[in-house]
Amino acid sequence: MLNAGVGGWPARRAQMTPNRRAFVFGDRSLRYAEVHERTTRLAWRLREAGVRAGDRVAYLGPNDIAFAETMFATHVLGGIFVPLNFRLAAPEIAYMLRDSGASVLVYAPECAEAVRTLPDMPDLRTVVALASPAPGEHEYETWLSAGDATPIDVPVALDDIALILYTSGTTGRPKGAMLSHANLVWNTFNIMIGVDVASDEVTLISAPLFHVAALDQTLLPTFVKGGCSVIMSSWDVDACYDLIEKHGVTWMFGVTTMFAAFARSPRWAGADLSSLRNLMSGGAAIPGALIRTYQERGLVYCQGYGLTETAPGATFLEAEESARKVGSAGVPVFFANVRVVRSDLTDVEIGEPGEVLIQGPNVTPGYWRNPEATAAAFLDGGWFRSGDIATLDGEGHLYIVDRVKDMFISGGENVYPAEVEGVLFEHPAVAEAAVVGVPDPTWGEVGRAFVVRRPGVDATGDELRAFLLGRLAKYKIPRYFEMVDSLPKTGSGKIQKRQLRSRPLA
Repeated sequence: MLNAGVGGWPARRAQMTPNRRAFVFGDRSLRYAEVHERTTRLAWRLREAGVRAGDRVAYLGPNDIAFAETMFATHVLGGIFVPLNFRLAAPEIAYMLRDSGASVLVYAPECAEAVRTLPDMPDLRTVVALASPAPGEHEYETWLSAGDATPIDVPVALDDIALILYTSGTTGRPKGAMLSHANLVWNTFNIMIGVDVASDEVTLISAPLFHVAALDQTLLPTFVKGGCSVIMSSWDVDACYDLIEKHGVTWMFGVTTMFAAFARSPRWAGADLSSLRNLMSGGAAIPGALIRTYQERGLVYCQGYGLTETAPGATFLEAEESARKVGSAGVPVFFANVRVVRSDLTDVEIGEPGEVLIQGPNVTPGYWRNPEATAAAFLDGGWFRSGDIATLDGEGHLYIVDRVKDMFISGGENVYPAEVEGVLFEHPAVAEAAVVGVPDPTWGEVGRAFVVRRPGVDATGDELRAFLLGRLAKYKIPRYFEMVDSLPKTGSGKIQKRQLRSRPLA
């Protein structure tokens, strides 16, 4: 086979285990032979739409089997898959489509309004709707079914780019982190070493697939082993319990808020969870009390640390260490190196906070069409600067202390205050604004905005919140707005966010 990348996986799996279940979604179930055939047909339609090696195909929508089919079909042709966050506002989606130069967009009906309001996109030649297409668009199933079933095999190298995943920047516009097929393969190796993924795995995909963790940490390793991915369109506690019982789920990934809600359910004490072999979490530091809640229930709770740019696994805490090292993000994954350094790039002592650096075959080659950001992210020797602060204990286990600069995580989603502040500044009443993350019992953290108004111009928190709606994803909109006369600043004029974080809520 000429295709050495992820696009060759459906054909290889169909040859080895054609009759095993690959995906379950609601009442639908697809076996590996069916995935191969459908992926091939879709690849032919993409080829007829002009997609060639290096061209970009975007997907916008909640979790669905169509997400995986579109990704694999794109990779069959050597194209680049661009999964978009369906929670974003239309202007944010438009920027990513324009920046990536996507020529094809596949979207779910939940995103129809956003798609209908997109400005003119010269590069976007083909639009495919999973349901209810508008004039000029294709209906997904009809379009796919008309494709040729003759296998396609074009040369795809491991170093070719497979994904562009947009990460909100701490300043300016989001950056498109590129991940190569090699990045995905090496990350899959790292997961299979750390988790012992089995060929009879039944993996619950409940976190959004547009996030690197759900895609690379669960779906791809399950697929390569010939297991079954049970896909949820969105997180729902009761549906999660039902699917575990119905399908005998063995493995699931989630963020803190998901696992906290799962344990708070009235069904927690009496549910049959005996099929679960591994629970895995990431995206934010996990409270020790929550980990112990699961351990007391007899469940294995593993966690790790990583970034979109590291595909994402950088460190992992294996099951046998999960009780002894509660709260740790583990040690470097098998095929990667991790350092924690001072500002002068010397290694820290035990317990001393420093910046996390990552090096290995799982690390991004850089940012899409952004050489400046790429150069700023790397040190000599291929060390990627995470911007995250951590400590190491005497056994080399990593403990995350702080986030990238001022970033906070709300419900598992990264929120970068500079982006929110930039949109706030567009309001005519806003002279200055600063956004920080504050603790929240439901979402982990939410935004708190401090706003200095222009002289003679008034605005309330409700008015500013309404202004942000439609311009930003809802999870980015601050929960709290406080009008202040001034913001604390350093001698050089920089806002002192540490002081703002320490202020009690009114």
